[in-house]
Amino acid sequence: MVLKVLHNGNCSKSKAVLEYLDENGVAFEIIDLMEDPLSALEIKTLLKKLSQSVHDLIRKTDRLYLENYAGKELSEDEWIDVLVENPSLIQRPILIKGSVAMLGRPIENVKFFIE
Repeated sequence: MVLKVLHNGNCSKSKAVLEYLDENGVAFEIIDLMEDPLSALEIKTLLKKLSQSVHDLIRKTDRLYLENYAGKELSEDEWIDVLVENPSLIQRPILIKGSVAMLGRPIENVKFFIE
């Protein structure tokens, strides 16, 4: 089963995880969130694999979030629509292996996930 990595090329943590996987000979497929944004259904599926709510998936330190969404009370579906329109607000990297996913931070978590 190929490991999938939801990645943003502008994210240093995301780049570090790809480097770590390369250095350890782990085969993986990159899904660039900026070039190939997730659909609402894909985000819902991802949330199930992560066993988390949509609020856990949002990068709350991102300037776009702080300027436009901080303090807003949106439904889960409304937040998912925000993430579909603004993939840069999705936490990354995210590693997916079959029916399980995890946030690739800190990098120590990645070691456990790939073993």
